Amino acid sequence: MSNKLYVGGLAYSTTNETLEALFERAGEVVSAQVIMDRDTGRSKGFGFVEMNTSQDAIDATSKFNGTELDGRTITVNEARAREPRARTRW
Repeated sequence: MSNKLYVGGLAYSTTNETLEALFERAGEVVSAQVIMDRDTGRSKGFGFVEMNTSQDAIDATSKFNGTELDGRTITVNEARAREPRARTRW
């Protein structure tokens, strides 16, 4: 398993700090980022957390998947590699 986790179903009020504080309960967090919409500056409702070790990532997934954070049930699973975007010509 990768050390990077996808976290979905986040409340719009969830911050990077809130996400990091939660996942620190499962192990050492390298980074925690809530993805923001660049046009509105509002959360897109998902984020990524990178754990220090694969075992920490496994523990965090089993501990937090389906739990509640900021009043919302979150989904936690291994992050997939980003698919390359098709280039468009105008």
